[in-house]
Amino acid sequence: MTTVIPPVPPGAVPPPLASEPEPVRRPLGHSSNMVGVTSAYLASPDFNDGNEPLDLPHVRATTRSFFDMLAEAEDIDDAVQAFHAYMAATFCLEPDQYDPIERKRKGNTGRAASDGTRRFRSSYLRLLKGWMFETGGAEGAVLKGWVESRFGLLPTWHGEPITHIPCTAWLKYVEQKMNSRFHDNAIHCQLDLVFTFCQWVLRRFVAGETQHLVLYRGVNPSGEDMILERTDRRHALVRFNNLTSFTADKTVAECFGDWIITARVPVAKVVFYADLLPRHPLKGEAEYLVIGGDYRVEMAPL
Repeated sequence: MTTVIPPVPPGAVPPPLASEPEPVRRPLGHSSNMVGVTSAYLASPDFNDGNEPLDLPHVRATTRSFFDMLAEAEDIDDAVQAFHAYMAATFCLEPDQYDPIERKRKGNTGRAASDGTRRFRSSYLRLLKGWMFETGGAEGAVLKGWVESRFGLLPTWHGEPITHIPCTAWLKYVEQKMNSRFHDNAIHCQLDLVFTFCQWVLRRFVAGETQHLVLYRGVNPSGEDMILERTDRRHALVRFNNLTSFTADKTVAECFGDWIITARVPVAKVVFYADLLPRHPLKGEAEYLVIGGDYRVEMAPL
């Protein structure tokens, strides 16, 4: 059954989002992470309004050859070729190594096929595809788990609100993020490289001196975002999940909700964006995957 939401009159105040009117200002993360700033500050509107960079220091230290390749790139196309070559060589991400057809051909026995192809290997592309279909699914849990591991931010939603630990949504998240089928190929290391490469490209070729991107998100009152404080009729402090989808195209956002959130997202918090790679599952919606927290945003009805 389709729920019909009545039109919003001009000048209306945005309706409550998830968990309003009693927002829970519980801690958003762990006491430590891998990026050198506290998780509480990383989630705060002060960080999101500022211009501090975020880096995973261990990535450059352990993948020097990759960054030597990037140093020789004259444009984005060269950089993307270097990225694909390095990922394929390091994680065996060739099509016949992660195509589900191969699993069917093997009869799901886990043994190598007679033609010598290797068994299924998880990849960041598989996670992006799963995220496109269902952010509250297993692939979404692995992505949120990576954000938790690297940046110390806990998810606030996984299919339903995570109101406390443990709760049903939290237990589902933990079970799915630890599923062994996604952890047979150093998947967190793959995501480390995706984030680091994304940041490198943004700084080198795209953003320049720009520290923030204006991005949009379509929402409904029953969605996963939580209003913490209203500044005025059009502005609010909103808590986003630890990994959240935005779009650079406002018309795309209008397809996903009756209210449009406009946010200034720090470049440092972009994990992946639609134009980073030539072929991937998120290409069609100008999508950005953004590390969450508390953002000062503008809200307006359609």
